[in-house]
Amino acid sequence: MDLKTRFTNFATDAGFAKVGFCRPDAVPELPARLAQFVDEGMHGQMAWMADRMAWRADASALWPEARTVIMLAEPYTPDHDPLAVLNCPDRAAISVYAHGRDYHDVVKKRLKRVGRWLIEQEPDAQIKVFVDTAPVMEKPLAQAAGLGWQGKHTNLLGRDLGSWFFLGAIFTTLEFDTNTAEVSHCGSCRACLDICPTDAFPAPYQLDARRCISYLTIEHKGPVDPALRAKMGNRIYGCDDCLAVCPWNKFAVAGRDAKYDPRADVLAPPLAALAMLDDAAFRAKYAGSPIKRIGRDRFVRNVLYAIGNSKDRALAHVAQTLLQDADAAVVDAAEWALARLKEVE
Repeated sequence: MDLKTRFTNFATDAGFAKVGFCRPDAVPELPARLAQFVDEGMHGQMAWMADRMAWRADASALWPEARTVIMLAEPYTPDHDPLAVLNCPDRAAISVYAHGRDYHDVVKKRLKRVGRWLIEQEPDAQIKVFVDTAPVMEKPLAQAAGLGWQGKHTNLLGRDLGSWFFLGAIFTTLEFDTNTAEVSHCGSCRACLDICPTDAFPAPYQLDARRCISYLTIEHKGPVDPALRAKMGNRIYGCDDCLAVCPWNKFAVAGRDAKYDPRADVLAPPLAALAMLDDAAFRAKYAGSPIKRIGRDRFVRNVLYAIGNSKDRALAHVAQTLLQDADAAVVDAAEWALARLKEVE
């Protein structure tokens, strides 16, 4: 077998569900697409989208010596309905990807393992591995490598993968034969667009992050636009609606790593308990979880929005206790929650 085939076999045996190969400059339209997205302000407060834009828009500029980008998919498919918790307004909805260990650590460890194997086969080769932390636009590169396509919700999905998978990238100085780029198979389906609670998609294949609940709960600092708070429901960390409703999930592959199995404290935890977390308790509770990175203040802010949306007046005392919080956004959220609960008959 040639090296490409042997590498693919080793990577899938190591836990990746699919492997694809493309050139670093495989998506020449990326610079214009990214520039338009940023120019229109759709990136919101994510200043890192604009920083190092030349690298982000052109993988060949990030590491000029690279000849091939290897894209790998790692599944984390849930074994339950992620939308069911939305019917429990006194409980918190947390995105499936954050139910287990931080994927950055898990995927990177696996990438390094298969990367070491590649170097053992070709000692003169060089590699760099990336997992959502460098200025790399993984989704367009993954589409160019044939793993799947960016759907109308802009997330990557595949006919043999479904929606639930992480992406890792290995840049290498080795030159491999490339895969055929995937094309969209969304057809006339609008399920992901129609389910979005905040109308975050101005058009198919376009996302305005400023209205996306994942952005609002994770990336957005300070108070959230009051016009959007009521639409957030009980989603306190991320949002899975557009992923969960995709018909291609009937072909989703099962998650292979137990590290992604949900922790007991992230499956519909009670809002009242989460709101009472101080900084130390928050850090201890979510150690090793991607949730930890947003910090206690933003987390409790989100919980208070969910309390305000709960229509459960029994939770008013929880919001009341946070009116003197040290964080201004938490105080603002507590006041908003109390005002909303007072409207409940």
